[in-house]
Amino acid sequence: MTASVETNGDFKENLGFRQKLGRFFNVLLLICTLVGLVVLTVLLVDVALEGGSWIRLQLFTNYHSRFPEKAGMKSGIVGSLILIGLTGLFSFPIGVGAAIYLEEYAPKNWLTNFINININNLSGVPSIVYGMLGLTVFGRMFGLFEPDSWLVKVFNIPVTTGMQGGWQFDLFGIPGLAIQLPFGRSLVAGAMTMTLLILPVVIIASREAIRAVPPSIREAAYGLGATRWQTVSTQVLPVAVPGILTGMILALSRAVGETAPLLIMGAFTYVPFLPESVWDQFTTMPIQIYNWITLPQEDYRIHLAAAGIIVLLAVLLSLNTIAVYLRNKFQVKW
Repeated sequence: MTASVETNGDFKENLGFRQKLGRFFNVLLLICTLVGLVVLTVLLVDVALEGGSWIRLQLFTNYHSRFPEKAGMKSGIVGSLILIGLTGLFSFPIGVGAAIYLEEYAPKNWLTNFINININNLSGVPSIVYGMLGLTVFGRMFGLFEPDSWLVKVFNIPVTTGMQGGWQFDLFGIPGLAIQLPFGRSLVAGAMTMTLLILPVVIIASREAIRAVPPSIREAAYGLGATRWQTVSTQVLPVAVPGILTGMILALSRAVGETAPLLIMGAFTYVPFLPESVWDQFTTMPIQIYNWITLPQEDYRIHLAAAGIIVLLAVLLSLNTIAVYLRNKFQVKW
């Protein structure tokens, strides 16, 4: 009887200690959250006060100018939109296709486990590493198209000189479909570099969306005689679309704000024209903001940079709003 009372007392004492410890961590986590929100609010208010009055029509219609009151980020806005469009065009079929294969077709063996580990690890690699990889693979293509490379000498490839040097030819003999190798500082090179950056995130998000589809849907389709591809294309993918689109748009939101990979790739800080093709030089909003911050004049460094940050935040919030809308619109409730 005495032992039972002592055990009950120890249990209540331990329970009280755990409850106090739980309340302490609740308060600690609440403080951490409030600190983050306060800092974010202060930053947003400061940016709004410094750049709000500089949000005017010239910011969207003019190129960069040596006069702050005439400077705009037209080339940066258009370049960012084209770059994100190309990135989505490249990353969506590759990412979703890889997710479908890994979830629905790939056997569970050491090779699949190795691929899964690498995909998870690649999602945490710093973005500047992707910039160096993109510069080597897409921008310069390992130097294979340099005038003195072995590939040019062996196959007698006609190499042009100049800033866009390399090998240029018309695809299928059609003048409008010109291909340039290597890609150099073009939009294609930037988009492929951004594709490498967000592809692990797209694959992981797509796999999670496909994995969330109840197994009963697949079993019912197989029971009715459907093939594996018919089951995936007509039953699994329509249910997984909301999660796939949400992950894709959030990944593109990350790509919109990236600067380091594009700087390594050689994107220009001053582009006084709009790109006429995907092989043209380009700049983006983050690079334009970075350029303004490095200038000594206060109007550039503080006011115009803050105005550019507001525009960039507006684009990011728009993409996130679209992601939330698509998720709610196409979400299937069980």
